[in-house]
Parts: sequence; structure tokens; C-alpha cells
Amino acid sequence: MPYQPKILAFAGSLRKESYNKKLVQIAAAGARAAGAEVTYLDLRDLPLPVFDEDLEKAEGLPANARRLKDLFLAHHGLLISAPEYNSSITAALKNAMDWVSRPCQGEAPLGCFVDKVAAIMSASPGALGGLRGLVHVRAILGNIHVLVLPDQVAVSRAFEAFAPDGSLKDPKQQAAIAKLGANVAAVLAKLRA
Repeated sequence: MPYQPKILAFAGSLRKESYNKKLVQIAAAGARAAGAEVTYLDLRDLPLPVFDEDLEKAEGLPANARRLKDLFLAHHGLLISAPEYNSSITAALKNAMDWVSRPCQGEAPLGCFVDKVAAIMSASPGALGGLRGLVHVRAILGNIHVLVLPDQVAVSRAFEAFAPDGSLKDPKQQAAIAKLGANVAAVLAKLRA
């Protein structure tokens, strides 16, 4: 049976009507169309305390952090739509990555990240579409041994970019986001062939 890439797709936002949740769903559809198995995760469904090593020492890894780590371990690729907050990464996204990075017995260091392939994207009401935040996301992921593909898309003026069905009104943007998902699937298939 040929290899089927497993990709975890999520947004770094907790907001119910997040533009970035809509955006990553488009990329996930592109990955599925390319033959990948995609799991969509809403970080809101796995609430986490702010990372605190004293809390971890006293109480151990929170149950939702373990669930999140298990999701990362079960997937080979990542699709991350990262909103920009104050020119950087969101607290929700950074906190999730911090908990997932914690070592567990029998797990290789950074085992949830090493050798993953990722595509990053963003949507923002601003003119740059979240581009400044993607620089930080790319740097963090690269430092924890994730292969971040060079293509990325930042959708500006997000408040008017989406159709009521969640698709992007601009067909070129829609295709570019879907291609991010397809690219992760294609690279994983080549690397794991």
C-alpha cells in the first residue's frame, strides 16, 4: 500500500470565527485532494494552562498537553495558520508549542517536531496579512527541527477576503492556500517513499 501522508492542521487562534481557522481549512482541503489524511485541530478544544515549569514539576504534564503531544506524534506534517498579534506569534500558538516540546520518558528530544514538514500561512485585517508574525513562526519551527517549506501566504484585509462559505473570494489566493496543503503532502510523500 502506498504511503499516505498524515497532516495535522490548526490555527494559532482561539477565536470561534477566526479568519485563520477558515484559512487552514482551505489548506487542509488541498492536502486531502493531494491524497493526505488530514486531522483538523481547534486549539480551543484542548485548553492549556500557560506553560509553567513549576506547575509541570508539581502536577506533571496536563492531560490536554499529552493529548496535543499525541496528535503531533501521530502526524508527519503540519499546516499552521498563524495570526499576527502585535507583530509576532499568538500566545495560544506559542503556549501550545511550548507544552508539546516538553520531554516525556521514552520520547526523543523534540520528538513531536523533529523531521516534520510544515507550511505556514496567515490572515489578518491589516495590510500585511500577518506577514510579520510568520517570520517568528518560521524561526521557531526551524529551531525545533521542523522543515518549513519556503512558500507561505499572508492574506490581508481578511475581514473582506472570505466568502460566506469560508472560501476565499480571490480564486488565486484560494488556489495558493490549497497548494500549501498539497505541497506538504507531496514533500512528505517524496521524503518517506
